[in-house]
Amino acid sequence: MYIRPMSIEDYDDIYNLWTLTKGMGLNNLDDTKTGINIFLQRNPNTCFVAISHNEIIGTIISGHDGRRGYIYHTAVSEKFRKKGVGQKLVTSSLTALKNEGINKVALVVFSNNNLGNLFWEKLGFKKREDLIYRDKVINEMEKITI
Repeated sequence: MYIRPMSIEDYDDIYNLWTLTKGMGLNNLDDTKTGINIFLQRNPNTCFVAISHNEIIGTIISGHDGRRGYIYHTAVSEKFRKKGVGQKLVTSSLTALKNEGINKVALVVFSNNNLGNLFWEKLGFKKREDLIYRDKVINEMEKITI
């Protein structure tokens, strides 16, 4: 298994992995091939895939706004979980963000995604009790929750 930078040519395989990952939240705008391509163009050095036998078995999308890093869509194929794949993806992402001058990283996990929440806690990501997450939809989108 090895980790390499994600490219838009990986899209079909990563989208398929996301749709097989329980707890993943997708939408019909940001997670299209066009949406992911825009993200990759803005963040060419911080998104990765894990490969085993020429198959994508894991993904992580991360980027930053110049001040904070953000992690999205971290997924590992079910048959490769608990083998360090997710941890290696996160390490690759954090190293890349650090190399770009980012000092703090945030992410969002659905509260009912127990497996995801346990994973992030194990890696040292703390739950913030002092914040309320808010968002506002600018363009209506269809949410796709797996």
